[in-house]
Amino acid sequence: MLEHLTTETRNEKTMNLDEMSIFDFLTTMNEEDEKVASAIKKELPSIAKAVEAIIKAKKQGGRLIYIGAGTSGRIGLLDAVECPPTFGTNPDEVIGLIAGGEKAFIKAVEGAEDSKELGMEDLQNIRLTKADIVVGIAASGRTPYVIGALEYANSIEAQTVAVSCNKGSDIGKVANIAIEVVNGPEVLTGSTRLKAGTAQKLVCNMLSTASMVGIGKVYGNLMVDVQLTNEKLVERAKRIVMEATSCTYDTAEEYLAKANCNSKVAIVMILTGLSYEESLHRLEQTQGFIRQAIVN
Repeated sequence: MLEHLTTETRNEKTMNLDEMSIFDFLTTMNEEDEKVASAIKKELPSIAKAVEAIIKAKKQGGRLIYIGAGTSGRIGLLDAVECPPTFGTNPDEVIGLIAGGEKAFIKAVEGAEDSKELGMEDLQNIRLTKADIVVGIAASGRTPYVIGALEYANSIEAQTVAVSCNKGSDIGKVANIAIEVVNGPEVLTGSTRLKAGTAQKLVCNMLSTASMVGIGKVYGNLMVDVQLTNEKLVERAKRIVMEATSCTYDTAEEYLAKANCNSKVAIVMILTGLSYEESLHRLEQTQGFIRQAIVN
């Protein structure tokens, strides 16, 4: 029942929320938000297991699939759509699914989250395979749509992860790996777009970023697979090449042109003196890891 969920209980510090001054309320809210990072810290072992599973799936050609309803679904979608421009992934490598379909990102689709069958069907529609990994996100940990999706993924032997904000969650019991970040009650009772939403966003940040590092999408702390889709990103790529190789702006611009706007190839060309074709071959041999490609 909802009343037994931490995310649904009342916060003793905000019982008189409607009587508090704006500053006092903001101070209290800020203090509550500070608890999120500490709560996530307790779940780092489980998050690490999930990252390892994602890396394994990706190296075997599998996809990372986030699935959730409402705020949770939107957070998964947000992380998914940022992966192509940030890490150069194809749009179908990291997928976000939300109960009710894409239109539910803007406007809630009533009842969609209550259907286990819909969660299963949405995974069937993208032709889920056992090579994929499914991350079910639900603050309450009891959303039928997410449970149905995880149960279906398990049935075809795909790896599953659950991200919730309640201990002993239903989705955590279904998934192979359970990440349960307990932040305590929200300042506005039951409004899980607040601390719970923040926690879910931070966990998704970790899952995608750490796994992309693990498959060679990063050199040092540089986004070397960034896609040059606008002027800002073109300039960012030049700075990335400069930082990675200690070259000048003009050299970075020259080699990016020679490398067909591929930052990783440009970096390997500068650091090794190899041609475009040779540098590309080195990267292919090392599965995209620059650090390995530049070793003689």
